[in-house]
Amino acid sequence: QVQLVESGGGSVQAGGSLRLSCAISGYGYNNYCMGWFRQTPGKEREGVSHISYSGQSTFYADSVKGRFTISRDNAKNTLYLQMNSLKPEDTAMYYCAAAGSSYTYNQYVRGREYEYWGQGTQVTVSS
Repeated sequence: QVQLVESGGGSVQAGGSLRLSCAISGYGYNNYCMGWFRQTPGKEREGVSHISYSGQSTFYADSVKGRFTISRDNAKNTLYLQMNSLKPEDTAMYYCAAAGSSYTYNQYVRGREYEYWGQGTQVTVSS
């Protein structure tokens, strides 16, 4: 059974930093891309960042470009999101996701639904 478990969320003041982690277990696929998403109550889920299996390809939403950095350690089966210069509008529940099919990285970046999701970790940024 595939499990994704996020950690690292919390409350910080504007301008602060947090590092989210996502540990994946029970995964039987190779060459899978992963992503980070966020959602606030009453709003649609927003794709924040994506990363290919090798880590050579990354994508960022305009709202976080230059402030967030996605990375992964495949030996540790862990995905990361370094978030710097946090703003109140970054407040949300953050979810990690993993691909579980033969669709390409670009297809997931363009909106293909990821197959596996974590339960989320809350990030709250105060002004």
